Amino acid sequence: MNTPTFNSIAAILANDFHIERASLKPEAVLSELGLDSLGLMEFVFAVEDAFHLRIPEDRLDPREAGLTLQRLCEVIDLAGEPAVGTPAFST
Repeated sequence: MNTPTFNSIAAILANDFHIERASLKPEAVLSELGLDSLGLMEFVFAVEDAFHLRIPEDRLDPREAGLTLQRLCEVIDLAGEPAVGTPAFST
């Protein structure tokens, strides 16, 4: 798991959504953190803004049962990578 990605997600949950840091572990299930469905969607938008990417809906549904913070990190890391066969752009 990408620790910087997890730390960023944990900071968003703690600072913006007032979730206790002690409950923010990789195995924590997103739907069990106390966010309602609107809160879950707002969280996904906050994550997308923080990482400057859009997570394809087919890779992530925050209402999906059992979606862990670790899985969210994996989805974010995959969404940030160029598709296979797509040249990476450098600035």
